[in-house]
Amino acid sequence: MGATADFDFSNIKAIYINCTLKDSSQKSHTEGLMKVSMNIMKSEKVSVDYLRLVDYDIAYGLMPDMKEEGKDKDDWPEIYERIMDADILVLGTPIWLGEKSSIATKLIERLYGMSGKTNEKGQYIYYGKVGGCVITGNEDGIKHCAMGILYAMQHLGYSIPPQADCGWIGEAGPGPSYLDEESNAKNNQFTNRNTTFMTYNLLHLANMLHKQDGFPSYGNSRSAWDDGTRWNFENPEYR
Repeated sequence: MGATADFDFSNIKAIYINCTLKDSSQKSHTEGLMKVSMNIMKSEKVSVDYLRLVDYDIAYGLMPDMKEEGKDKDDWPEIYERIMDADILVLGTPIWLGEKSSIATKLIERLYGMSGKTNEKGQYIYYGKVGGCVITGNEDGIKHCAMGILYAMQHLGYSIPPQADCGWIGEAGPGPSYLDEESNAKNNQFTNRNTTFMTYNLLHLANMLHKQDGFPSYGNSRSAWDDGTRWNFENPEYR
């Protein structure tokens, strides 16, 4: 049934942002696993965008454009436009000292800096968009990294489907990484299953939100709240 089901994802756009510490002149094992998910999406006729954040000059800070705060350069506005053009954001990161990379933290911080903006319904700007993450490394930490990333994304307004993360790790300590042939990572059925499930769960949720024009604004519109609408909210009386 799954192989022949009639689902149309051709109206969906996804962006994958690799938060490796390596620029594009170097091999990224995180990119290797991200490509598994990207290839599934491309096979489903999804429009897929991809970038490595370290290739860009992204300033530290929480303002929409840090050049306005005196920074010489900030490529964030360009990246933000590409993120906003997509229905799905997949953040990829390696594990360092049990945590997501510093580049991943910078991406989340810059996303946070835009989260006060609102859409045409008065909702916070990322409402109606879907998020997931891809994680690689040589020691344990996939679930720990995913926990922080997915919490941050949903707090900013992204919708998170079931099984919204996937990853691969090798043995603890120095050793082969995902793309190294001796790791045999491409044949790891647990990783392959979770990567596939994550990809389709992202697509299904994005498709549902796309068909109903995003998230309903009843009860969650910042502009309506600021104008005095309280829906069914009232402070309880304490006795």
